[in-house]
Amino acid sequence: APGRRGLQRAPPPRGGAPPRHPLPAPPPPPDPAFRERFRREARTAERITGRWTVRVLGADPEAREPWLATEYVPGPSLAETLALYGPLPEPAVRALGARLADALADLHAGGLVHRDVKPANVLLAVDGPRLIDFGIARVAGATALTATDAMIGTPGYLAPEQARAAGAGEVGPPADVFALGCVLAYVVTGERPFGTGTVAAVVYRTVHDEPELGAVPAALRPLVAACLAKDPAARPTAEAVRDALGGTGGPVGELLPPGLPALIAERSARVLDLPVPEPTAVVPPPPPRGPSRRALLAGGSAALVVTAGALAARLGGLIGGSGSGATGGTDGGVLGTTSATAGNLPTYTIGVQTDLSGPRKADGRAQERGVRLAVERFNARPDRTFGLAVKVHDDAGDPARAARTATAIGKDRAVLAVIGPTSPEVVTAAAKIYQGNSLVYANVATGVDFTVMPDLVGEPSYFEMRTQVELLLLGFSTVVIARKLPRVAVVEDRAAGHIAWAMGTSLKDSLAAAGVATTTSRHEVDAETDDFGPAARAVKASGAEGVLYAGLSPARAARCARALAAAGFTGVCGAVESVLEPDFLSGAGPVAEGWYFGTSYVDPAALATEPAKEFTAAYRARWGRAATDPVERYAAEAYDVTLAIAETMRGVAASGLAVQRGALTRRLRELTYEGVAKKYGFDTSNGFRFLHQVYVHRVEAGGKVGYLGHYEEAAEKEKKRRKETGKAP
Repeated sequence: APGRRGLQRAPPPRGGAPPRHPLPAPPPPPDPAFRERFRREARTAERITGRWTVRVLGADPEAREPWLATEYVPGPSLAETLALYGPLPEPAVRALGARLADALADLHAGGLVHRDVKPANVLLAVDGPRLIDFGIARVAGATALTATDAMIGTPGYLAPEQARAAGAGEVGPPADVFALGCVLAYVVTGERPFGTGTVAAVVYRTVHDEPELGAVPAALRPLVAACLAKDPAARPTAEAVRDALGGTGGPVGELLPPGLPALIAERSARVLDLPVPEPTAVVPPPPPRGPSRRALLAGGSAALVVTAGALAARLGGLIGGSGSGATGGTDGGVLGTTSATAGNLPTYTIGVQTDLSGPRKADGRAQERGVRLAVERFNARPDRTFGLAVKVHDDAGDPARAARTATAIGKDRAVLAVIGPTSPEVVTAAAKIYQGNSLVYANVATGVDFTVMPDLVGEPSYFEMRTQVELLLLGFSTVVIARKLPRVAVVEDRAAGHIAWAMGTSLKDSLAAAGVATTTSRHEVDAETDDFGPAARAVKASGAEGVLYAGLSPARAARCARALAAAGFTGVCGAVESVLEPDFLSGAGPVAEGWYFGTSYVDPAALATEPAKEFTAAYRARWGRAATDPVERYAAEAYDVTLAIAETMRGVAASGLAVQRGALTRRLRELTYEGVAKKYGFDTSNGFRFLHQVYVHRVEAGGKVGYLGHYEEAAEKEKKRRKETGKAP
């Protein structure tokens, strides 16, 4: 991480008598082989004094938890710099590459092999790069450094000899040169030479395929290709790479992105800014925090089960106690622009790329209206220091068109952020394009599966500002827990992939965590069939009183609803937000009545807060809606996110930094914003914080969708209904 701490050590265990509530036992000491390796390489590292490496200030290999202390560098990592500013020009790449090669030459002369050269392990100071993280104190891989058959390094940057897990003895200085070649290719093009994807796919291409270097400038391509030779003996030395890149003389700072010196200065100031004591204040407990996207990706469905279980357990406690109270447009063309009337103030543009003429045009139009209203209200503020403008593009929900539109928007340097995807396919098509242009890409209307699309986890400019899809099953489990249903069933639609299994597993475990004595049966429906009859009859035969459709397809959910009705099932039915579409309501017809849905969006017209009332009135007035008309879904969320982005711009400007794409991307990750609908913000690992924001809707007679509130509010309503009727209705 940028400006990482200089001391890499966990605090030692306290002495004395065991505490009343015992703490987790400290980790066992490292095995002797690792400790000896650490001792030997720490001594070597202390002798490394090259200009382009971070100096080691001290180490204690004999401590229970061996530690190593290094200089502190306040600059961002090369990885973060690329995320903020995009690929660097060839002169900057040559200057940085020569200095990194010089750092490797010093390491190799001292008998060290880095083994993990990558952009995240390069910090940028004003006078050039600093190579960090020599792989000495790395817990996950340290013991493996002396083991055979262990792959050491980061896929995408490791050499073929590392990828083959041939043993540490065969990994020498040429492996670092190979990694440096990967870094050079990535920094100058923004693309990894062996692509992305699963670890197995990247490793296979590294060992067997030639690198993709077509976008590397012709003057650099022969050197990069030589560094990426499969045979270690065919690669140049680090010294040769340094000399081929022009040596370490000449300027560096002016070759770096223009906003970088200001960013480094800001972080340096943070280090020097000592805390000032403040009066003691009583604050409410923080909201529950769910796992980050990275945690869900790493832990898979297990992490999802833990989160859903924790939220359901909280719900179980509440139930057990007293509770508390314009269509069309050209492909990629600008459909409409709202400009600021800010006089001589600067104007920053927010783009809306959404579906205005395709299958989700209603949701797209709601997002556009929410953004326009936010911009108009912001520009009416007398205290503003800049104005906002809007440019709207229709992608029709088509991935190919979305990609072309994103490319056009990326070239429009006036646009600093984009709001509006309506499907996972559109996100996949556009996210990398926006990332390559350092453009904020904010998503409120669709959730993606990060285990299927892992590349999105590493896209710093992609902001999914909503609860993840899988957790929305709380809309159904709320009813199960409130009514204390003894038996429930899950219809797992295999057309949804692994999410169907994850939903079923999460439901079962979260009900158990809530202390509900509920038996759960699971019934699969193959992706190749449209016949839900056998599963529906099995649900009926199981005696279940509730059933969750674990899938994402509105049309297939409608078939499931009809099959359940035909089988005589009359219990509680539920699904998640993705299903609550016109195709489900029209396809299921009258049998959709009574279905419950967990959603990420809220109905602001049903909220009692003053901000929500003010927004609802302003929205209806602005768009000619009747006083009884609902506010379209995602309009409030788009309104909130627009103002959150404006607040981020204000913070960047107040810090004396230029309001640019890269700075906005970075600062938005640090913001927590209270909107009219809900809260928005990210944790330190870039995961959306407020995963407990799940809302419940119910289909009423005539296909009308009613809003029941936050899942805890909905639980109270279900509890009250049960008391009034004497049984679950």
